[in-house]
Amino acid sequence: MRDAKKSKELRTRRAILEILKRQGPTDAAALAEELEVSAMAVRQHLYALQEEKLVDHITEPRPVGRPAKLWRVTRGADRFFPDGHSDLAADLIGAMKEAFGDQGVEQLLAVRSRDQIAAYNKRIGKNASLKARLTALAEIRTEEGYMAAVTQEGNGHYLFVESHCPICVAATSCTGLCAQELEVFRSVLGPNVEIERLDHILAGANRCAYDVRKTG
Repeated sequence: MRDAKKSKELRTRRAILEILKRQGPTDAAALAEELEVSAMAVRQHLYALQEEKLVDHITEPRPVGRPAKLWRVTRGADRFFPDGHSDLAADLIGAMKEAFGDQGVEQLLAVRSRDQIAAYNKRIGKNASLKARLTALAEIRTEEGYMAAVTQEGNGHYLFVESHCPICVAATSCTGLCAQELEVFRSVLGPNVEIERLDHILAGANRCAYDVRKTG
């Protein structure tokens, strides 16, 4: 009985971490509503996660009443999400720079991007609507560990969000990875599509977010 209770607690705490990872700073009431449990139960889990240094919180002023306490994941929680062997990748990038120089690394990244574009194009129909292409891209990126999602905004805009970066360590040591990814997105989404990065995990944001719209 005790083991079953412990297992349920762990599942609930993992679910809290996943929601915070996807949605960013969130209050206990919203978490409780999504998990269909009481706010008191959520707070108990949050305080336990805080003791493990997996979450912390910020306060946000509200027009009426006390400031809201918004909970968010810390970098300590990264171990619960795919890491894409980032440490190994970072070491390999360093070795490639030493062996081939910056120009050699750029050439290798170009080959990687070419292969990504070819693989993505096999699953993303060129004749599909922009929404369908973005949805397919989000599915592919989620399979790769990026926790991607797309939402339709007003005036023909779409918001493409990646809540996790499984190659963050590698991208920190080689910013060309992020630049190439943006070019991959532009290529697979096709012509007459404009994509602009709004948020960037490497710049300190809790997600990478892109504004996408058709231009013609």
